[in-house]
Order: sequence, then structure tokens, then C-alpha cells
Amino acid sequence: MVALRGVVADIRNYVSAHADSSYEIVIGSDSQATLKGQAAFVTAIVVRRIGNGGVSFWTRHEEKFFNLKDRIWKEAMLSITLAQELRTLMKEEIGEEIFWEGRVEFRCIHIDVGMNGPTKDLIDGISGMVKGYGFVPVIKPFSYGAFVVADKHT
Repeated sequence: MVALRGVVADIRNYVSAHADSSYEIVIGSDSQATLKGQAAFVTAIVVRRIGNGGVSFWTRHEEKFFNLKDRIWKEAMLSITLAQELRTLMKEEIGEEIFWEGRVEFRCIHIDVGMNGPTKDLIDGISGMVKGYGFVPVIKPFSYGAFVVADKHT
């Protein structure tokens, strides 16, 4: 939680530097399997200044996995958990008004599934879980937080 407090401070500084801009915060995860039955899981926080770049933060860990389906569900749960923790900490550290003012939008979880490929059968279930936690699921090709930013660090 200490490291996450530092991320919140960095987000506050980034948003404050351009107070007239609008921002979108998204969370996405990706994983990469190894030959040893392990997978590297990366979860990224992306703070996008609408129309003008952004910054990202990420965390990585390895653990045992069994199959693609389990890895994709784990990715989604890692994203949801981090999003809940980040949102709570931002409200405590920065204040809820940051979300009320309309300058910062924090609603979306980017999931690493799409209509093409082996993950298409997982879309409904994972999207439903994301919605159940109060977030908006975003899938490929629009889920850049997962398949671009998090993927970069797997």
C-alpha cells in the first residue's frame, strides 16, 4: 500500500500540472506464460491526458498457472482489485471532488479479450464480472491498458 500511495501522489502531481485538462484513468492486466508452468502477471495504471499523452505505472509478479482461461480470469481480477484500491486511496488522499468535477474519469477496466482468437468465449463472463464490481469493461481492440501498456512489461 505504501507504493500505491506514491502512485497516488504522482497522479495528483500529474493532474495538477495541467489543471485545465481532462484525464482518464484505466487499469489493465496482461500475462505471459513461461515454459516452467509459471506466468508473469502485469497490471498497469494508465493516466491519459485527453488529447495530449499520459503516464503509466505497473506492478509485476509471477505465479503458477494452469491454462489460458485461468490466466485471463486472474488478469481481470487483478485489474479489478487494483482499481478498487486505487479509487479508494485517491478519494482519501486527493478527495472525491476530483471525480465530481468531471476532470478525471475512472470507470474502465481494460481486459485482454477480443472477438477474434481463443479468448472470445470469455468475453461475456469476464465483462459481467467487471460490471458487477461497478466498472465498465473495455475489450480489444480498445483495451490498450491491457494489450499495449501491460503487455509491454510482461
